[in-house]
Amino acid sequence: MTTNTNTNAQVTTTTPRLDLARSAPKVFRSLIGFDAAAREGLDPALVELIQIRASHLNHCAYCLHMHTNDARKAGESEDRLHMVAVWREARHFFTEREQAALALTESVTLVADGGVPDDVYARAADRFDEAELAHVLSLILTINTWNRVALATAKAAGTDQRR
Repeated sequence: MTTNTNTNAQVTTTTPRLDLARSAPKVFRSLIGFDAAAREGLDPALVELIQIRASHLNHCAYCLHMHTNDARKAGESEDRLHMVAVWREARHFFTEREQAALALTESVTLVADGGVPDDVYARAADRFDEAELAHVLSLILTINTWNRVALATAKAAGTDQRR
């Protein structure tokens, strides 16, 4: 049984959900390709911070577990991992570029709550060149897609089977 508290109401899942990789392999491979292309040229630590923050906001335990583990394996500190959710109150843990990327991640992830404000976009554009910004934005789009895939298919945290 999986409990999803993505909204104020609890949704309990007892019925099996499809495996997107098996049921739509071409779609799944396309998502993997999009994700790989989005990461190109970005600092791996920044990639994980973006993925962790979006996963927090989307309440995606599956992806949060996966990306915090990936970040640890890549050498990320426990202190920084604990501070991602409250990065504004712990800015000294993050570089200006990371802060700009986290702010953009929040705005894009929560786009329905008011779009992407000009100041948030301008801050990111000041800290990343055009190609980097395109990759940061693409990465934010991919993690939001992965979060939705994991939530819609009721993936349970700790069951990552990547090789």
